[in-house]
Amino acid sequence: MGVDKVVYTGGTFDLFHIGHVRLLQRCAELGRVVVALNPDEFNEQYKGVRPVMCYEEREEVLRACKYVWDVLKQQDGHDSRPTVLRVMPNVVATTTEWTLERYAQQTSLTEEWLNTLGIQLVFLPYTQGISTTELKRRMCV
Repeated sequence: MGVDKVVYTGGTFDLFHIGHVRLLQRCAELGRVVVALNPDEFNEQYKGVRPVMCYEEREEVLRACKYVWDVLKQQDGHDSRPTVLRVMPNVVATTTEWTLERYAQQTSLTEEWLNTLGIQLVFLPYTQGISTTELKRRMCV
């Protein structure tokens, strides 16, 4: 692949850390990275807590990351299909932290639906030992 390809990935990206950097770097190896950033309300519904950093702060950090080409708001909750249709990427990328079934439940992006659009779904290596939850735990010690 290369820079003529568009790679879509999504998430909350709270407390930006090395796991986020590695995901975005791996995405950038496949093409130009567009991040669908979850709004604060989605994180609150999904995890029961608001992100530490507000949407605007998380967006600014992502835009400053050299691996990110663009950031847009994920506005459709658990249905990422409208956002994917806006971007029309060549690749949708997530990490091996997700199973195919769990990823489809979380995003409504099934491999079958993506295939009908000619979009490849890839699972990139998950960085073990670091997460926003882990950082929060470390700060409370």
